[in-house]
Amino acid sequence: MGDVLAGFQTVWEFDTDSMLIRFERGIRTPKLLQALGERRIPFEALSGVELTVGKRGTVVLRAVPRPGADPLMEAADGQLREAYDPYRLVLPAERETLADYYAERIRESLGPEADIPAEAHLVTVPPPPLSFKAYDGKASFDGKAVSFRWFWTGASSEKWKVGDQRFRIDELTGVEWRSPESRGSAGTAPKESSAKTGAAKEGSAKDGTAGNGTGKASPKGGGHGYLRLLRRSAEGRPAERPDRDPAAVVFGMGYGLVHQSLPFAAAVLEAVRASSPVPCAEGAPAPNRATAPRRDPADIAERIRHLGELHTAGLLTDDEFSAKKAELLAEL
Repeated sequence: MGDVLAGFQTVWEFDTDSMLIRFERGIRTPKLLQALGERRIPFEALSGVELTVGKRGTVVLRAVPRPGADPLMEAADGQLREAYDPYRLVLPAERETLADYYAERIRESLGPEADIPAEAHLVTVPPPPLSFKAYDGKASFDGKAVSFRWFWTGASSEKWKVGDQRFRIDELTGVEWRSPESRGSAGTAPKESSAKTGAAKEGSAKDGTAGNGTGKASPKGGGHGYLRLLRRSAEGRPAERPDRDPAAVVFGMGYGLVHQSLPFAAAVLEAVRASSPVPCAEGAPAPNRATAPRRDPADIAERIRHLGELHTAGLLTDDEFSAKKAELLAEL
């Protein structure tokens, strides 16, 4: 089509087989959209388009993504506020006729499988390396593995006992992302299903992030959220509370913000979907987890000091303290 349709904070540029959605940078543009910058959406990734009356003399043109076509929307799982929706274009009401024209052009460009969930992701997400700070740790993704490095100021004693974690992509079946704005805020409640690939639904922790087991305050703010990695080895088992699960990081308002944690979750989900793990031969041992890089001695000393505090407080037994201390010293 080669046309441009400009709305508030968002511009749609049409091509023959796709459209480029560009988000303006400015204080009125949500940070998630600023972080995304622009997105190329193939028409085959859409299932339809909607035109509705908006607020304060506006109309809203919204492209509807096919289920499974966009890892960002799959990870979000219905939890995004309207203002954060990257598929919405808000226009002045006097441009309704023009919006209706483009809505019809998009409908004519939809693929033959528009009503069928996509078997593969068709929309790209920000590439790794990616990282963000949660309340109880820092999450990093290098394209091959996800690492969680715990913060002594926020991580539970359960997470300190097992230590920092590193999960290869081929160990995962998907992700479960809970928006920090989905509780105590205007965010929409998450759907019952979570973003997974080829795995049975794991149980969800109904009490969310209540209490972190350290005696310290839980995340402050209007809501709590988390990012949980769904592991093959945990299939069929009830999920632990996110604050105690070593495969999850917990965040709240000010920690693990949507514009940081959601693109991260989407990138991991895209990598999981794209991976094709080779099953182990019957009786063969499972591949070992990738070894984390050697750490800074000062960091090891700080962690041993914190383990000592947990031991003194009675949260670690003598054997647990000695074993964990030996593991940390072995990493020097």
